[in-house]
Amino acid sequence: MRNVLEVSNLSKSYRNYGSEWKRILSWFGFGFKPIEEHIVLHDISFEIPRGEAIGIVGHNGAGKSTLLKIITGTLRSTTGNIRLDGRISAILELGMGFYPDLTGRQNVYHSAGIMGFSQKQIDEVIDDIEKFAEIGEYFDQPVRLYSSGMQVRVAFSIATAYKPDILIVDEALSVGDAYFQHKSFERIRSLQEKGTTLLIVSHDKSAIQAICNRAILLEKGKVVKDGRPEEVMDYYNALIAQRENKNVVQREKDGRVETISGSKEATVEKIELLNEAGDRVELVNVGEPVVLDIAIQIHKDIDRLILGYGIKDRLGQVMYGTNSWHTGQPLEGLKAGELYRYRLSFDANFGVGSYSIQTALHQRESAAGGLNYEWRDLALVFSVINSDKHFFVGTNWNEPTIEIEKIRN
Repeated sequence: MRNVLEVSNLSKSYRNYGSEWKRILSWFGFGFKPIEEHIVLHDISFEIPRGEAIGIVGHNGAGKSTLLKIITGTLRSTTGNIRLDGRISAILELGMGFYPDLTGRQNVYHSAGIMGFSQKQIDEVIDDIEKFAEIGEYFDQPVRLYSSGMQVRVAFSIATAYKPDILIVDEALSVGDAYFQHKSFERIRSLQEKGTTLLIVSHDKSAIQAICNRAILLEKGKVVKDGRPEEVMDYYNALIAQRENKNVVQREKDGRVETISGSKEATVEKIELLNEAGDRVELVNVGEPVVLDIAIQIHKDIDRLILGYGIKDRLGQVMYGTNSWHTGQPLEGLKAGELYRYRLSFDANFGVGSYSIQTALHQRESAAGGLNYEWRDLALVFSVINSDKHFFVGTNWNEPTIEIEKIRN
């Protein structure tokens, strides 16, 4: 089996028959129909090759957690089937499977035992689990005394103590502290390098784009997008900004996918990156002063216009972003036919690589609230080169002044 996981025509619904005996008789072919049915997943199909990292994204209630529970076998599907080739290790719910009156150490033995490991195998890794969790003396105290972050530390340490074929993480790491999140993602990357397949549910766009090479977007229990993380997350963000008007368009642009959505009362008519001489450029030097020149056309009378923008790296992670609400420059009482020009001046203090500009035209403080006139990802693409700075790595240019002093002969 080339794929480590195959999901075929998977559906999950919860049915109300009005009484338990009608439900039971329906199992044996008697013609009782449910009086109501709530469909959580509908005809889900996808395949995951071994070693791939997949992000599962979607609004609350989209069916993400239900899908993962079915994959791990803690919940049965209504129709469809799943084929697995390997061992799954999962963190689906905070403290899932932990007994509050047992200590952390005792819960390790219990949880790892359920996973199929012998006491000898657990003995071999228990010290590593305790060390990685870093909860000190609490490791030998009852779990009911643990904070949510401490529970995550122990649960993650157990789940990754042995290299799984598939590692599933469902938002659990979001409740951990920043230090442990960094530590956990380093271990996840290490497991990926060794061939572990990863399924991660997260609302953290940067985490999805930094770790995953593919993303699947669920909406109302259906797969609505399956592709590169940047493309899927752009589409997802457009849906968030435009919940009422699902007019979202994606099109190819320079080998990548541009996402545009909105109600179109105002639109970006032109966007250019200019150098100090006022010339349009697509290639800039590290630290070079540039101007982002944006022309906005008003198509209908609107009471307020906010322009937001973000500069994203090649993985789609925002390097910097703000909007004219936060800079104290909202426009009020705009009329159809008017044209406005914004000139945003900044220094290109970025690392060598490719970057893109996203724009958002909206009514209120953020694009997620109020009217979204236009949301445009990949509106402009430019590249940064290093022609006159010291060599450096990273996505930001922050060159230090280095002083060296001899303090002993």
